[in-house]
Amino acid sequence: MTGDRICGVKEMQSSIAAIAGSENDDRGSWPTKQSKILDWLMNDVREQRFIDNILVELCEKMRAIGIPVARSTMHFRTMHPQWLGARILWRTGMKEGDIATFSYGVENTPQFLASPINEIFNGAIEVRQNLEVSDKDQFVYPLYKELYAERLTDYIAWPIYHTLGKRHIVTFASDAPGGFTDEHITFLKDLLPALTMVTEIRLKNIMARTLLRTYVGPHASEQILAGATTRGSGATVGAAILICDLRDFTTISDMWPRDDVIELLNGYFDAMVEPIEKHGGEILKFMGDGLLAIFPLSDPNACHNLLLSIREAQEAVTTLNEENRKQGREVLRYGVGVHVGDVMYGNIGSRTRLDFTVIGPAVNIASRLETLTKEVKRPVLLSKAFVEMAGCQRDMESLGAFPLKGLGEPVDVFAFTAKEKLLQDA
Repeated sequence: MTGDRICGVKEMQSSIAAIAGSENDDRGSWPTKQSKILDWLMNDVREQRFIDNILVELCEKMRAIGIPVARSTMHFRTMHPQWLGARILWRTGMKEGDIATFSYGVENTPQFLASPINEIFNGAIEVRQNLEVSDKDQFVYPLYKELYAERLTDYIAWPIYHTLGKRHIVTFASDAPGGFTDEHITFLKDLLPALTMVTEIRLKNIMARTLLRTYVGPHASEQILAGATTRGSGATVGAAILICDLRDFTTISDMWPRDDVIELLNGYFDAMVEPIEKHGGEILKFMGDGLLAIFPLSDPNACHNLLLSIREAQEAVTTLNEENRKQGREVLRYGVGVHVGDVMYGNIGSRTRLDFTVIGPAVNIASRLETLTKEVKRPVLLSKAFVEMAGCQRDMESLGAFPLKGLGEPVDVFAFTAKEKLLQDA
C-alpha cells in the first residue's frame, strides 16, 4: 500500500470518527454559558409562588453582576372572566413588581396595536430597538419614546413559549451607554428556557385557582385544591342558606333576542352576587336563572350579613330596573328563600363527574320558601329558625305557618315588614 493510500485511509477514518463523535455528543447547546443566576432560576425558586417576586429578584441579581438591566416586563394572557391578561413591570430600585391587568378588548385598542408587544403576539421571534438615536421621531412605537425619555439605551423583547404554542412575552431594557453587548444578549437568551418553565408552572397554578374560584367559589376551590376530590368526601357545616330565582324568565327568553337576555341575566346576577360575596357569602351554584348561596355559621355575623346582602341587592336591582326601563326592557322580579341549618358540604355526582355543593333538609326548606314567594306574593320569605337566630323579629312580619312540599310539619314563615321589604316594583 502506497503512502498516499495510507494517508487517505487515515483521513477517512478521522472524518468518520469526527462524524460519529458529533452524533454521539450529548452536551447539547443550552446554556451557552453556565451561571449562578441560571442555577438559581432552575433550582432555588421552587418555594416562591409568585412570578413578580421572581422577576424582581432576577433583575436585581443581574444588576449585581453587571448585566445592565434597568427595566423588565412580563406579559401573560390569562384565563380570567374579567381580564385578558396581566403585565408585571420592574424598574431599577423597585422592591416589588408593578402588576397591571387588562380587560378584554384591549388587544383592539390603538395603544396595544402600536406596540412591540403586539408584534411579538403576532409572530415575531424578537423585537429590538436602539434607543440611542439623535431623532426620536424615527421610533416606530410610542413606547420607545417613553423609554428614551427615561434615558434607557436599548430594548429587546422575546416570546416565552408555553405548552401548545401559547405565547407570552418578556422584555428587557438597558441603561448602559451602547445598550446591551453581544455577551449580555447571549446571557439574557440563556434565561428564556428557564423562564419558560418557571412561569408556565406558576401561571398554570394561577389559572387552576382562577378557574376553580370562577366556577365553584373561593371556599370550595380551596377545598378541591387541598385534595377534596373523592366522591362523597365533605363535611357537615352549619350555614344560613339563600336561594334566589328570577321571575318570568321563560317569558323574557321567548320575547327578547338572545344577547339581550344574556345581558339582562348577567346584570341581575351582578346585582345579587356582589352584595353576597361582599358580606362573606359564597355562591355555590348558578341554576339557570337562580342561585344558591351559603353564609357559614362559623362567622358569628353570618345571619346579619345575609340580611345586609339582601338589602343591598334590593338597591342594586332597583338601580338596574331603572336602567332597564330607560332602555325599554323588562323590569326584573325575583323570589328569595332563606333558612338556616346543617348542610352536607362536599363532592356529589357520578364516578367521573362531580359537583361541589350542599344538600340536606335545610337546603330543601330554603328552596320551598323561594317557591312559596310566588303564592304569597312576597319577594323574600324567611323561616322562623333563621329569624330567631338572626334576632330580627322586629324587622319581620309573621305570615303564619305554611305546609311545604316534602315536609311533615308546617313551617312558620316571615317576610320583611312593609318598611323593610324588597320593592319589586321600584
